[in-house]
Amino acid sequence: MKTMNCKQLGGACDLDFKAETFEEMAELSKKHGMEMFAVKDAAHMEAMQKMMDLMKDPVAMKAWFEERKQEFDGLPED
Repeated sequence: MKTMNCKQLGGACDLDFKAETFEEMAELSKKHGMEMFAVKDAAHMEAMQKMMDLMKDPVAMKAWFEERKQEFDGLPED
């Protein structure tokens, strides 16, 4: 089990997510993002816009995703 927070995953807060794999971590982050979108949290809306802009460039998005995965892989087990 490893821990990353919302900010580490491109979000806007310090909420921690715990997961066994990076794919699980990404799903937890996505779920949280959808919850924040539903309540129109301003800070998260801004972070989501940045991610949407990044997604317009598939090469940059892939690089960003790989950097986060490497960060996850390098984390110690909880």
